[in-house]
Amino acid sequence: MKSQGNGFRIYAIVYLAFLYAPIFLLPLFAFNDGTIIAFPLKGFTIRWFQELAVQDQLQKSVLNSLIVAGSSALLATSLAIFAARASTRFEFPGKGGIMALIMLPLVLPEIIVAMAILVILLQAGIGLGLITIILGHTLICTPFAIAILSAAFQSLDKSLEEAAYDLGEGRISTFRLIILPLVLPGIISSLLISFTISMDEFILAAFLGGTETTLPVYIYSQLRFPKSIPVIMAVATCLVAVSICLLIIAEYFRRRGIAKTGGKDTGGFL
Repeated sequence: MKSQGNGFRIYAIVYLAFLYAPIFLLPLFAFNDGTIIAFPLKGFTIRWFQELAVQDQLQKSVLNSLIVAGSSALLATSLAIFAARASTRFEFPGKGGIMALIMLPLVLPEIIVAMAILVILLQAGIGLGLITIILGHTLICTPFAIAILSAAFQSLDKSLEEAAYDLGEGRISTFRLIILPLVLPGIISSLLISFTISMDEFILAAFLGGTETTLPVYIYSQLRFPKSIPVIMAVATCLVAVSICLLIIAEYFRRRGIAKTGGKDTGGFL
């Protein structure tokens, strides 16, 4: 038993090192004074981060990503609220099949989804740009938002809703005054997770962006130029830091929502 425990411990350490070592290397090279990504490091510098403020195309790509991620998060979460509410509260014909179709983007290869959307848009004569990226990202983010919000709605005490009806409240006012405040942490968590997914997404943005570039597409395009690699490392370091912060905040609100509704925590992001 002891040897098995040591073997599992070694496996866990090797697995975590393989998974996270590249991420931990990003800040090392981002603060490295050399232009070649290799050891030994030449010295500490912050000039690669300073260059981020003077690159117009990079700043435009960041703005585009913020617009796309913010819009996609709002749309996906808004759609997910109604879908999660319907799937957890009501029974209707074809419910299982409908929810399976909605959640299908979780298992479909993104490149297939991107190609399918691109063909439809071109056939419809719709120009590519930020709007089409937002539509694609909304499609991808909605299943994640539904998964988060379904857990929030399932943990609600139905007696609170029934008590509101007994006191004369209608369905809309009950939903607005009772249900929404209780699932608000789940909504915030859904917004943050959807924002992070959209911010980091590359394939759909590359296929549907046309001449508009988001931050992941810009990063990929700059990898062809060796002199741009240190700046890209700085960008990637900032992106990883923001993603981790958003994930921690989302997990905090998810756990807060479960505690608020008295539900059982079945596992989350962290």
